[in-house]
Amino acid sequence: MTVRKAGFAPIVDRRTRVLLLGSLPGESSLEAQRYYAHPANRFWHLVGKVIEVDLTALDYEARLATLLDHGIGLWDTVASARRDGSLDASIRDAEPTALADLVATLPDLQAVGFNGKTSARHGRAALGDSSLALVDLPSSSPAYAAMPLAEKEARWAVIGDYL
Repeated sequence: MTVRKAGFAPIVDRRTRVLLLGSLPGESSLEAQRYYAHPANRFWHLVGKVIEVDLTALDYEARLATLLDHGIGLWDTVASARRDGSLDASIRDAEPTALADLVATLPDLQAVGFNGKTSARHGRAALGDSSLALVDLPSSSPAYAAMPLAEKEARWAVIGDYL
């Protein structure tokens, strides 16, 4: 039987202008209890390029503090689900996060960025007709290697427009 897996609390504060959303943390992240813990995941590199800070050189707590200092928050669109492994395609019986409720508490929020297609599908459903900019981003996951890193960097750069 597949074990039900639960995500993490949101990383936001009142200064959050961009909320970046994944789907559900993968096995490496759940084990480490840290967002984007898999060493091959390019999330920290991609966001670091946008804010011009080498996030990969910082420890986890400093990474989170730096994101908040730059107006970036983190969360996921799936609160819990059954899933074997880390692939989004294996997510079953997904329970959504209270995304609309969180968004309502962020007075300076300008945009929501979806890290991958699964996040976008769940997040857009949760937010419905939003006045926020909703930005689909190519997945930072190592499982999505079809797009070259330089192209991912260019596509992720758009979040800088909202900071």
